[in-house]
Amino acid sequence: MSDSNTLNQNAYLLLQDGTLFQGKSFGKTGTTGGEICFNTGMTGYQEVFTDPSYAGQVLIMNTNYVGNYGTSDADIESDRVKIKGLICKNITDRYSRMTASGSLEDYLISNNIVAIQDIDTRALVQHVRNKGAMNCVISTESDKVEALQEALQAVPDMEGLELSSRICTREAYTFGDEKAPLRISVLDLGVKNNILKCLSERGAYLKVFPAKTPFEELAAFQPDGIFISNGPGDPASMPYAEATMNKVLDSGIPMFGICLGHQLLARASGIGTFKMHHGHRGLNHPVKNLISGCSEITTQNHGFGIIPEDVYKMKDTVEITHVNLNDDSIEGIRLKNKPAFSVQYHPESSPGTHDSRYLFDEFIDMIQKAKG
Repeated sequence: MSDSNTLNQNAYLLLQDGTLFQGKSFGKTGTTGGEICFNTGMTGYQEVFTDPSYAGQVLIMNTNYVGNYGTSDADIESDRVKIKGLICKNITDRYSRMTASGSLEDYLISNNIVAIQDIDTRALVQHVRNKGAMNCVISTESDKVEALQEALQAVPDMEGLELSSRICTREAYTFGDEKAPLRISVLDLGVKNNILKCLSERGAYLKVFPAKTPFEELAAFQPDGIFISNGPGDPASMPYAEATMNKVLDSGIPMFGICLGHQLLARASGIGTFKMHHGHRGLNHPVKNLISGCSEITTQNHGFGIIPEDVYKMKDTVEITHVNLNDDSIEGIRLKNKPAFSVQYHPESSPGTHDSRYLFDEFIDMIQKAKG
């Protein structure tokens, strides 16, 4: 049922730089805060909301209407909505998809998500692009600036924040066909469901482990390969994952990392990471594969990157494989002396194109070669 007491009542958005917006409430009554970020995609909102990499963030959806095709259990990427709050121009509780199970309004309320609509999201996105990532609060409870500022002060900074161990699986579990010819250990730092599907569809039986699982437990599954997942937070705040990554590399077991997994491979290889000005999020980011010379339209969701100067210093052992065609940031690397590679973007692309699915094939090929 809709929270009709708050629907279309006033709501407020306060940014860390003091900018205040007034809009209309939508979703759960309350106050919420996190790092503000924006997604440029025009579809796939439910997949985006349930992407664990968005943990700790208040999301601007830049498309004009959100909610027009309802919600469905088939579109979720994790066990629940992971965003802290939602900002939109227009959110609708009317939907046209016959297979939808309900409206976005009811979905947000059932997941305890505070949302605000009737915001000029183009102006807001331009503001964030110019000023950079910052914290914010949304409130449907108070119009007092002092109360909003107090709530804002309680929001932790994303830089230095460790989140993966808070949102990963609590217990290890298996995925796929036990009789599959390959076995892959998955370190869950915030893994998306479609990543697991892409691996299992290629003949792999998976065991998914919590973020702080030591290498010895990953190896006890007797994997043919190890996958390091995407996830939220600052990679520099995860020494436990770096330690695991170092042991994975020393073992010689083929390794593939996506997003946070990419950043951790870089850190384990002596390459630093940094907080980006406003990050990359959406399903239309152009990337060039430097090995093939081909370009890809990619799905992305990250607020941290790897330091280019550090990569260039490691040119004897690290090869750049992909670059972003918008800003030349490094989107992929592989090690020259070990069977390990990673990309910053999301080849499982849910939502998005299937341009980059070949990377899962390359991982399987690497495993097959290692098996002889």
